[in-house]
Amino acid sequence: MIDNDEWLVVIDRQKVFAQSDWSTWACADGTYYAADGPFRRLAAAYGERVAYTRYIAPDEPRDAWVDYFKDWPQFLVAPDDPMYDFTDETAELAEGHPVVSRTTFGKWCPELKEAIGGARKIALCGVATDCCVLLTALAAADDGVRVRLVADACAGSTPENQELALNTMRLFSPLIEVTDSAALLGSD
Repeated sequence: MIDNDEWLVVIDRQKVFAQSDWSTWACADGTYYAADGPFRRLAAAYGERVAYTRYIAPDEPRDAWVDYFKDWPQFLVAPDDPMYDFTDETAELAEGHPVVSRTTFGKWCPELKEAIGGARKIALCGVATDCCVLLTALAAADDGVRVRLVADACAGSTPENQELALNTMRLFSPLIEVTDSAALLGSD
């Protein structure tokens, strides 16, 4: 069940992670789209208490990011590049909700805390489970926030990496609870 003071945080449901016909960052085997149904049900259930995040490349990479973008130069584009747009179904649901854009994989930051009104309970969904979702979950939990990771509303870079990330987060129970949308929403 959803608590009245819990927010849904939707991580990086963007074209760059969904569209495998052009993006090497896309979730493998169409798994991004397998999470659509659970994501939509969660967004509806949380109503106004939903915040969205977007990954954007830095204007100028610094430190370790310099070497990272040597391997991924095609993603070093302006924040308003269409590759960093939400997918169509996500954009529609995100309208009117807070959106936090970050140049880091982890999205737990002062701007996100403000966007969710300082809530100390969150449910997380989005992509990629083994990157941005994982780093956000760990940072929020480390900050003392109760995190419920909704596994069927997430997608990993590969199905194998999805399972590795979920198992990693299970190590942090009870700070992070790995669950699914049916359990969270009280449905079958």
